Amino acid sequence: MTGYASVVIYLVMIVAFAIVSLAVARVLSPRRPFASKLQTYECGAEPFGQAWVQFPVGFYLVALLFIVFDALAVFLFPWVLALRGLGMWGVTVMVVFLAILGLGWFYAYRERVLEWQ
Repeated sequence: MTGYASVVIYLVMIVAFAIVSLAVARVLSPRRPFASKLQTYECGAEPFGQAWVQFPVGFYLVALLFIVFDALAVFLFPWVLALRGLGMWGVTVMVVFLAILGLGWFYAYRERVLEWQ
């Protein structure tokens, strides 16, 4: 348990900081509701219609694809910087990672997710 004591203390401090921060924000925040504050904000334009509009699923699919390929960028740059020290094992692991992402891209391309209608 002594090896994990610092981890447990760190987690307790993180949770305590989150709870204290939320409590202080709740106590110090102003509560002045008025009509214009409760309206839907439309970037300065006068709101019209309902605020709850259903978006086409294509927006969400593109967002998910962005996350997938953003993961590629996050892992690819440090790999390039450490390539000499990793040797052949590092190259093999990255080729497998790129193959998995390539399969995801191929699936999205085959399902025509990247085309706007």
